[in-house]
Amino acid sequence: VQLEESGGGLMQAGGSLRLSCAASGRSVSDYGLGWLRQAPGKEREFVAGISWNGVSTGYAASVKGRFTISRDNAKSMVYLQMNSLQSEDTAVYYCAAMTDRSIVVGTTLEDYDYWGQGTQVTVSS
Repeated sequence: VQLEESGGGLMQAGGSLRLSCAASGRSVSDYGLGWLRQAPGKEREFVAGISWNGVSTGYAASVKGRFTISRDNAKSMVYLQMNSLQSEDTAVYYCAAMTDRSIVVGTTLEDYDYWGQGTQVTVSS
């Protein structure tokens, strides 16, 4: 499974960005997908996750109501719409895939088996 993120950049606080992740490889449409992030000097943390069929989603408390995860299995894409950005959202954002079908939505780093290289998001205050 290969994952490639795009859409990161520099944005002022209060603005919006949309991250995209192109997924390729065997059975990607059967896998849960997620976004996780790592800020400078901090551990990587869960941001949002989505089930294989897009029906179920989960969010970290810090982004709930501001970020929306979605996927398009026909295009093998997963997206993260980020609104009302805050300086605390500055981080490298990673797309990840989860192969364990017994987990509906992955909410921890350990749930994910494959990772992209990450895309930088910087929010200026």
